[in-house]
Amino acid sequence: MKIGIICYPTYGGSGVVATELGKALASVGHEVHFITYTQPPRLDFFSENIFYHEVSVASYPLFEYLPYESALASKMVDVTINEQLDLIHVHYAIPHASAAYLAKQILKYKGIHVPVITTLHGTDITLVGRDPSFEPVVTFSINESDGVTAVSESLKNDTYSSFEILSNIEVIPNFIDLERFKKQPKEHFKLAICPHGEKLLIHTSNFRKVKRIEDIIQVFAKVQKQIPSKLLLVGDGPERTAIEVLCRELGVQADVRFLGKLDTIEEALSLADLFLLTSEKESFGLSALEAMACEVPVISSNAGGITEVNIHGETGFVSEIGDVEDMAKNAIAILSDPVLHAAMKKNALERAKLFDIKKILPLYEKYYEKIVGQSWRFPNPSLLENDTEIED
Repeated sequence: MKIGIICYPTYGGSGVVATELGKALASVGHEVHFITYTQPPRLDFFSENIFYHEVSVASYPLFEYLPYESALASKMVDVTINEQLDLIHVHYAIPHASAAYLAKQILKYKGIHVPVITTLHGTDITLVGRDPSFEPVVTFSINESDGVTAVSESLKNDTYSSFEILSNIEVIPNFIDLERFKKQPKEHFKLAICPHGEKLLIHTSNFRKVKRIEDIIQVFAKVQKQIPSKLLLVGDGPERTAIEVLCRELGVQADVRFLGKLDTIEEALSLADLFLLTSEKESFGLSALEAMACEVPVISSNAGGITEVNIHGETGFVSEIGDVEDMAKNAIAILSDPVLHAAMKKNALERAKLFDIKKILPLYEKYYEKIVGQSWRFPNPSLLENDTEIED
């Protein structure tokens, strides 16, 4: 099958999932065409089945804002025609689903029909999509998609409750590559960070306000009062400066290390004793799943789809959003009890195995076949010009 994938080429969850899905599809023989404004960071290897098409937007004095959506639609049309795509899969509703609808209409005019699948990832529904400026377009684009998937039951329910969706939404969860995300022998690195046997806590994200990283610092400060520990913060974003200030105010700045964006997150996760995820909105919790695959228990909020990944009392503990006291208490309970910690490490890995890409990829392939099977290619109108027979 020839598949076009449209995504944000960033370190965010939707871009990561889209890229890893494309790579996995290519590895089993599908031809995958990425259509984005720059090459996704995880698209970092050569494959004979992977192609990249850059969306370029010309700058004119007339435009105060560059018309990316129009340029994206045009590129979809171009790639679909010249590469004879069987399917377009867009990740994140805004603006990809609406651009795909426009591309479909242009292709229909040219006598071609290509089905479009929209995958909803989270803030495109729970945050941005609810803005009155976007809601009508989001609703229309989802309903006009040939297939719609969501990464969790929570996100599916949020979508139905927030929008007038007529389409059936299929839940296909996010996944993990267990060949990459697994505990690695990095004890020498941990010794450099925790030279006196301190416990190591970790968080990875894009440092947006929705992640509530200030709660992580508050939890860490409370844990450190009872258990000698260090904190690694992996990623970067708009909240970093405020977090650095908070670390100084709480007197923990010497024990918090900002690592920035890492391509080898699994190496940092392999060092950790505990993963913290305190988000107020989280459609799935991919970062928690990556930690669990590296045998790291999770302390999390109960936001969105996190509870579908982190099972309270088994793979870690779940608290109400913002309840730093309970999170700190749970973190201390795990870190101070070697038997409980060992059991949760084992459970975390076993839970992560349920989301192995080898199990999730066939779900996407089956869904693709279903949507393509329900679709058809319109005949070229020019082929009908000479067909003048009229049945009585």
